[in-house]
Amino acid sequence: MKVRYSEGMEKQAKLTAIANDIIEQNICPELAESATQLVMGDGNANADIVFIGEAPGKNEDEQGLPFVGASGKFLDEMLAQAGLQRSDIYITNIVKYRPPNNRDPKPEEKQAFWPFLARQLEVIDPKVIVTLGRHSMEFFLPSAKIGQVHGHAVRKKVIVHDGSEKEWLIMPLYHPAAALYNGSMRQTLVDDFLGVKQLLAAN
Repeated sequence: MKVRYSEGMEKQAKLTAIANDIIEQNICPELAESATQLVMGDGNANADIVFIGEAPGKNEDEQGLPFVGASGKFLDEMLAQAGLQRSDIYITNIVKYRPPNNRDPKPEEKQAFWPFLARQLEVIDPKVIVTLGRHSMEFFLPSAKIGQVHGHAVRKKVIVHDGSEKEWLIMPLYHPAAALYNGSMRQTLVDDFLGVKQLLAAN
């Protein structure tokens, strides 16, 4: 247990260094200027599962934590139904600053942040990566349509920051916000979420 704790502290230090690099390298300066703060990620640096959304919203920007608004509340409900909690997982977004008026992140913004997300994933090295919504899915499964592939896991090789490849199990899901706007999707998301726990158990 001490080794695991020590490993977690070491990983957390590396994640903090990545956040510092984003600030020092002035990534997406216009976004940074309009946002309150960098929203890097939250959770267990030793997590077997990483959730990736698209970008922080108003609540996330204010609190400096991902998924703390209405979408985050629904995410917490789904985690509970799957027998998980925030302390079991790590959660982040592709884009680390809130886009003005919660607009969709632009392709060039996602591209600018991708190397830092890849470094995050390399540090945590989860068993399963769950993408929440099409923006994060497109980086791992660029030709996929979320309506066709949601809830279905696929092994994918990903090029990380030093040019080497890592293979991860990718599970695309709809974004929790989708269920807030469309009640009929709520059960779809819950069903897919339960599949995440089964996937974890099998790997």
